[in-house]
Amino acid sequence: MYVGILTAPFGGESLDHVAAFAGEYGFGGMEVIAGPGSKHINLTDFTPGKAAAIKELMESRALEISSVAAYTNNTDADPARRAANNETVKKAVDAAALLGVEVVCTLAGMPVPGKSKMQTIEEDCAAVFTPLVEYAAQKGVKIALENWYATNIQHLGHWQRLFEVVPNANFGLNFDPSHLAWQDIDYIGAVDKFASRIFHTHAKDTEIVEARKAWVGNQHDGGWWRYVIPGLGVIRWGEYIAALRRNGYTGVLSIEHEDGAVGREEGFLIGKKYLEQFFVPGMS
Repeated sequence: MYVGILTAPFGGESLDHVAAFAGEYGFGGMEVIAGPGSKHINLTDFTPGKAAAIKELMESRALEISSVAAYTNNTDADPARRAANNETVKKAVDAAALLGVEVVCTLAGMPVPGKSKMQTIEEDCAAVFTPLVEYAAQKGVKIALENWYATNIQHLGHWQRLFEVVPNANFGLNFDPSHLAWQDIDYIGAVDKFASRIFHTHAKDTEIVEARKAWVGNQHDGGWWRYVIPGLGVIRWGEYIAALRRNGYTGVLSIEHEDGAVGREEGFLIGKKYLEQFFVPGMS
């Protein structure tokens, strides 16, 4: 197991710049943002030559690419936008295959207006993801969905139903405990239940502002919780990492920096220092 970073906060800088930071401070790898026009992996014209250059860059910095990340609304209600977003994921799969990367991270999509999340899973996710994961399987790639609560996989019932309608073995999760914690969902139990579907993980914490919650209640739209750097919130990281370990996960803890209270580089380094107390860097 190792600590990596999601490159999104460096979206305005080159991949060389991000790799220099990650390599200098001893991160194990990077979850690299990909999309049309992206400065990290530009999917508009991604060639074998460009893949070779990125692999050479990673080797020079002693870094792995933990995943190619294309976070799109795969169930967009507009047919043209949906098709374009799905095509972005296919191109991310192509890029991952050229790079020798096993995982593409994306989103389950947003609920279609007029449908519940469960209806969207059963009708739209089934139609969208079945051909995508079959395409990925042909390339030796897994597709992992981040369980962002706003998308179609808000809670564990949604997860279970999604994997019933799209049961393919290469279809799974980019597991993020921060989205479960503030909903009072058992994220440790979820690791045990969905272990075979965990292909990648996000390391993001959740701060619960108890005084604010006591005033507005847990049904208030916001303000009583926020996402923070690992170690600055309520996630029980030792137990969580132990659950991952006993279920055979040896991959990345990819820090997703959405903490507005600390700087970009500072936040990544705080998270790395905190997480690495639970394992020896360089060992699983």
